[in-house]
Amino acid sequence: MILHGNARGGGSELAVHLMRTDENEHVQVHDVSGFMSDDVRGAFLEVEALAKGTRCQKPLFSLSLSPPKDANASAKDFEQAIAKAEEALGLSGQPRVIVFHEKGEHRDRHCHVVWSRINAEQMRAIPMPFNRLKMRDVSRDLFIEHGWDVPRGLINSQERNPLNYTLEQYQQAKRIGRHADEIKADIQAAWAMSDTRAAFEHALQDKGFKLARGDRRGFVVVDHEGEVMSVPRWVGVKTKAVRERLGSEKDLPDIQAVQSQYAREMAEKMSGFANELRVRNAERLAERTARKQTFIERQRSERAEALKRIQERSINEARERQAKFPNGVLKRAWSWLNGENARIKRENEAEALQAKARDEAEKKALIQRQREQRTFFQRREVEKRDKLVVQHREISKERAEFEKRAEPTRDEQREAFKERRRASAARRPARDRDPSHDV
Repeated sequence: MILHGNARGGGSELAVHLMRTDENEHVQVHDVSGFMSDDVRGAFLEVEALAKGTRCQKPLFSLSLSPPKDANASAKDFEQAIAKAEEALGLSGQPRVIVFHEKGEHRDRHCHVVWSRINAEQMRAIPMPFNRLKMRDVSRDLFIEHGWDVPRGLINSQERNPLNYTLEQYQQAKRIGRHADEIKADIQAAWAMSDTRAAFEHALQDKGFKLARGDRRGFVVVDHEGEVMSVPRWVGVKTKAVRERLGSEKDLPDIQAVQSQYAREMAEKMSGFANELRVRNAERLAERTARKQTFIERQRSERAEALKRIQERSINEARERQAKFPNGVLKRAWSWLNGENARIKRENEAEALQAKARDEAEKKALIQRQREQRTFFQRREVEKRDKLVVQHREISKERAEFEKRAEPTRDEQREAFKERRRASAARRPARDRDPSHDV
């Protein structure tokens, strides 16, 4: 289904438009839910009244759903499409109105849905960023789900030829995989946008496919993994129609030749990825050395400052303890006689022991904290290294698989041998017979 939608105001005008019978042969109000009113105009007026408590100028979101001609979509099909759309748009659970229209010679049926954008509990409008992209994705999924031909405008530009992938894109594509319905949509899209074999081959190549001659004649498509798909079967047309558009398949390379060629190209791509990983690893090592040196210098500075602070505090505290003793000869003599000097001395010794234990605990805590920082730093560097190691191992394994798949077949080896023989014979000079041999 094609989905078109936009945020808007003017509820009264929209209600009039949806209920017009002069432009539509049949108008059916399918659902009015989440409103106090049970008619379309009353529902929209409720939304506008609620929106006055907010700053929202466009409190409604209007969406039209149009299936392909002769699709014969049922009410359940529309309801399922609406559920997907409102989930993608973030409007699940919002009050809505659903209206069906039928018009035209074939009584084509389409649907209008209008949601309230106002969150009644929070009294704010629901934001709807990138709603066009979301509607396009939902629309494309619906075409694939129902097996309808995907229009050109819904072709997913993100699914490109794997030979053009970056390392991250290739690995993400390997993790996610491609579903059969996505492959079908890509091949159908290439068919829909092409009217010649050259255009079809170019469109397939953009999607990561190559055209080949099947073992039982006919046209087939080969992907970078070597999978083979029949063009008529995946496009959904007869072989005769394919030949009428693409011509004869006799001059196309066979499946094995295309698989080998694609494998060679992918092996070269994997070699490029491997070189990229080696460069990244060298950069990582250089950056790690610089980060490690910075890290060590920062910890040294932190420890030196902490030790200096502890030492200065220790000196100040020692001075404070010494200042407790009385000044002057007579006062000191009296403190010795009355035992005050001994008491201060015992008190200072106890405070000194406590201060020493505190300083040692702070030093120990600092060392422990820095040790934990070093452990975290090393763990993070090991994770970066291991990630590159795993990537390199996977790329090397895939390169070996592609290289093995790219090995020439027996027929190709035989043809290559014959070609070398012919080339060697062409380069060999002709021998002149010695006339004396005839005597």
